[in-house]
Amino acid sequence: MINDPIKIIECPRDAMQGLHDFIPTQTKIDYINKLLRVGFDTIDFGSFVSPKAIPQLADTAEVLAGLDLSRTRSKLLAIIANVRGAEAAATHQAIDYLGFPLSVSETFQQRNTNKSIAEAMTQLGQIQHICRSNSKTLVTYISMGFGNPYSDPWDADTVIRFVEELDKLGVTIISLSDTIGVSNPENITYLFTELVPAFPHIEFGAHLHTTPTSWHEKVEAAYEAGCRRFDGAMRGYGGCPMAKDELVGNMATENLVSYFENNALNLELDKEAFAAALAASGSVFS
Repeated sequence: MINDPIKIIECPRDAMQGLHDFIPTQTKIDYINKLLRVGFDTIDFGSFVSPKAIPQLADTAEVLAGLDLSRTRSKLLAIIANVRGAEAAATHQAIDYLGFPLSVSETFQQRNTNKSIAEAMTQLGQIQHICRSNSKTLVTYISMGFGNPYSDPWDADTVIRFVEELDKLGVTIISLSDTIGVSNPENITYLFTELVPAFPHIEFGAHLHTTPTSWHEKVEAAYEAGCRRFDGAMRGYGGCPMAKDELVGNMATENLVSYFENNALNLELDKEAFAAALAASGSVFS
């Protein structure tokens, strides 16, 4: 794992989902097609959830139909919140990964997926079966993985117990999600240094939300602790609607790229395509 290549997962879905004004379908298609040319490992492009819950992504199937996948090495990931969403997403051959948010906060699990943690774990078993039956890979996000604003119990050992349960289900990709930007170098280091060597067959990722001044220390802590999978969004757009600080957004992809390139790590990205996508993001999210 330590010597594995860095994987950058670009997350336009996360950047878009909370926006009030609907981004036209063709605008989404054009933007994601630009991202597909960059060479990211994965594009978290859409969501198969109820349009009532996330109206911004009600057109995910239409967006998918408009994507040019003929000249890209990037894989596609779609977020789902229940068995019905998994069944719908699994019918699309072009989708490689189904992502499910599992929270260590009971309050957030109810708010985010309208089910308890126990119910979510039961559904995860069913979703894992759907993935295996349709040649998809399940990515589980441990949301509120570094703390929560609801005073629900949290400690690092709880996160580790969740990983143990996911391991029993055969989940092979787990992303630790800092939903509200409360991670710090200490808890990032502790979790990854405990988990990475203990579960060498699981790929651990970091979905970190951050302020403009704290991103570097978080990336550095995760990388040095063995994480090789990083989620980002161009310019740091998006973030959790529950975040109290308006500056707490997604990890900016350009910051991830600069960190790894400054450390002489070749991400094999098309720099011209990256610059074009970064420029386009400003108008897409304006």
